[in-house]
Amino acid sequence: MSPLAVEPTELVPAPAAGRVFEVALQPALADVIGDGREGRARLDAIARWIQDVAYADFVAAGFEGRGAWVVRRTRLRIESFPRFGEQLALRTFCSGIGRFCAERRTTIAGPGAAVETVALWVCLDASTWRPMRLDDDFIAAYGESAAGRKASFRLRHPEPPDGAERGEWRFRASDLDLAGHINNAHYWDVLEERLAGGQPAVIDAEIEYRAPAQPGPAVVLSEGDALWVAGIDEIVHASILRW
Repeated sequence: MSPLAVEPTELVPAPAAGRVFEVALQPALADVIGDGREGRARLDAIARWIQDVAYADFVAAGFEGRGAWVVRRTRLRIESFPRFGEQLALRTFCSGIGRFCAERRTTIAGPGAAVETVALWVCLDASTWRPMRLDDDFIAAYGESAAGRKASFRLRHPEPPDGAERGEWRFRASDLDLAGHINNAHYWDVLEERLAGGQPAVIDAEIEYRAPAQPGPAVVLSEGDALWVAGIDEIVHASILRW
């Protein structure tokens, strides 16, 4: 199967009713890259913002300390990049619920920014690291915006093909997060490196996370616009599809 035969995760519209959480943000110096004009936000910075607003919403809803959430899949559709110092509004809502997971839509908007994202998060028991069933109070808080839409954390992306091109990569110790593995935002560095500091007209890409990675050498496999990040033991950590 061609990697691009996979349909990207749906970007559902904002709900007519239910919880929607919003924060303001300005891209800072460490969030942007120089591209010959105003600095545009890097992909890993945008991924970090949507992670942070998700956590802020979770805390504001009273669920801090309730399980450990890990991301399974994230799609970024960027029609216009945020830029340094631009005043942004991040609006997020729950767009689907499963037994052990929830989908979250986030919009990033500003005078020159237009970003739509969707991420699938899995709730784990922090002591056993096994999937943890979502409680009734979570459903009560987020179910209305989800409007009955189901979420599943089954893998959707294909395996890397035989004969894929190989390149070297390396994760840093500073890429680790609180869970003791490479944070999801740093996998976007692989695609950012392919852009080489440039600015495409539109980015529409999705990362699916499989096995957690640790600092050290890694391998990037590629076929066309599809990428797979694997360990030197050939275990695939993540796949990146771009439409």
